[in-house]
Amino acid sequence: MFFERPDAGETAVLVHVDFQDELDREDSGEFLELVRSAGAVSATLLTASRKRPDSRTFIGSGKLEELRAMLAAHEAELVIFNHGLNPSQQRNLEQDLQCRVLDRTGLILDIFAQRARTHEGKLQVELAQLEYMSTRLVRGWTHLERQKGGIGLRGPGETQLETDRRLLRGRIKSIHKRLSKVRKQREQSRRARARAEINSISLVGYTNAGKSTLFNALTAAEVYAADQLFATLDPTLRRLNVDDVGPVVLADTVGFIRHLPHKLVEAFQATLQEAVDASLLVHVIDAADPDRELNVEQVNGVLSEIGADRVPMLKVMNKIDRLDSAPRIERDGNGMPEVVWLSAQDGRGLDLLYQALTERLADDVIEFPLTLAPEQGKLRAGLHELNAVRAEYFDEEGRPVLDVRLPRRDFNQLMAKLGERADTYLPEGLKQPADW
Repeated sequence: MFFERPDAGETAVLVHVDFQDELDREDSGEFLELVRSAGAVSATLLTASRKRPDSRTFIGSGKLEELRAMLAAHEAELVIFNHGLNPSQQRNLEQDLQCRVLDRTGLILDIFAQRARTHEGKLQVELAQLEYMSTRLVRGWTHLERQKGGIGLRGPGETQLETDRRLLRGRIKSIHKRLSKVRKQREQSRRARARAEINSISLVGYTNAGKSTLFNALTAAEVYAADQLFATLDPTLRRLNVDDVGPVVLADTVGFIRHLPHKLVEAFQATLQEAVDASLLVHVIDAADPDRELNVEQVNGVLSEIGADRVPMLKVMNKIDRLDSAPRIERDGNGMPEVVWLSAQDGRGLDLLYQALTERLADDVIEFPLTLAPEQGKLRAGLHELNAVRAEYFDEEGRPVLDVRLPRRDFNQLMAKLGERADTYLPEGLKQPADW
């Protein structure tokens, strides 16, 4: 007989188990941050050490008694595990403890549900929640296993549980269709950017590494940023101008976390596709985090899972304001920027990041003086629109001269738009067969 669950439970007893296998271990400090981000009040933490989970209750009968005593002592109505529970373990625990039991995946889903703001984000979260619930529908509800009965309800014998499962499958199918439309819209936008040869940069990284703070510092956007896990969830796109590159699209994506539920990765495929199709990934890393190397491994694992591991990457070591470290650029064996050390909070090193983006994204850049005739106002206006004019003055004959610097591709496109040949204006040393 299952109990009827209460509508809400905010005071929680937390459970953390240390396993011998490194792959099964979770971070207790990160667990507390997750609980805080979800808005729950932590009454106490039960810790245990095991070689492997107990098949019935995950923690075993002895720890189960301790947990029951803690619930009574603190008058808590919720237990949160820092681990994934299978449906039978979760059901057994709720039956034995007579309270709600939430595992790590359910906790993360709850945080995502609170953070989602856009229509797309809400759809993605709902999809992940429904697919998670579909295997746990039986737990916690006494009425679901009762046969329908009464006047007008007798007949084929479909149970309420079977009806709810059928409705759940229908809702999941409907959300998949709506998200498919979102993916098509995003794909159209990406194709348009590709046709216009506009570079795109995706900020990726472990949650709370400072991606949104960096995004705001670069774009003057007002994306919500806070010292908590998953402070922002919905993707945000902004235009950013980079010297010698021109306008680029900067995307702020959802943060990753250790053992990110696969259902979430699948549900957020439309959002994460921005990273897959980016010209450059900027991997934001909390330089002050003692577990930063482990966090980097987790991010790389998710990027590999979604197929973004082949995209060129620039690492950003953020939060140097918490370290005794100066802004700097680290380069690879070919002299290309590989790591930028900066502080998004106080702005130190942002100029180095712009420099690194220019070096990583700029095509063949040409620089030369361009003498214009009075009737070439459209060419002058076009170069100013591209932010390609470094200086403007007059020669001895009173003709305007522009000191021009811009990617060769942009100059060729401008000349084609004006119906002129690029080689007509280029000095002999800058002419290439592609310009003829």
